[in-house]
Amino acid sequence: MAIAPPSVITFAMRILFLCLGNICRSPAAEAVTRHKAREAGLEAEFDSAGTGDWHVGEPPYGPMIEAAAARGYDLSPLRGRQISHTDYSEFDLILAMDENNLRDALDRQPGGATAAMQLFLDARHGRHDVPDPYFTRDFEGALDLIEAGAEALIADLLEEQKTG
Repeated sequence: MAIAPPSVITFAMRILFLCLGNICRSPAAEAVTRHKAREAGLEAEFDSAGTGDWHVGEPPYGPMIEAAAARGYDLSPLRGRQISHTDYSEFDLILAMDENNLRDALDRQPGGATAAMQLFLDARHGRHDVPDPYFTRDFEGALDLIEAGAEALIADLLEEQKTG
């Protein structure tokens, strides 16, 4: 007997992942969450950005691309960009990878912004920040946290879809 694919849940949610340079954590979170959402049959839009502008137009960092590829996630088509004023209204939710980037995003928030902003991880994961592997060199540890965060986010979105 063939297993039917999950039904696709239409969800108008637009989510932006945010880190410092948009070359490690946020593009990984974008790719991982997009992959897991597709597996769950959840349609949502995902993007990523950085608070800084050092890597605009550049691909994600090579070691992060390699670590993600080993787990089946393709970061190669993604390119770095800096968060813009329009992102604060074009996205429903902005998820920062750490408290510093959340503070920076809140400080830059333009008047009339509608996006909710919070940390990507919450206490369910035992920590609030995803440490930056560009500095720690722990790409596997960062991906472990990102996968756990993506799974929790997808579960929350599916639950919200059911009850909302």
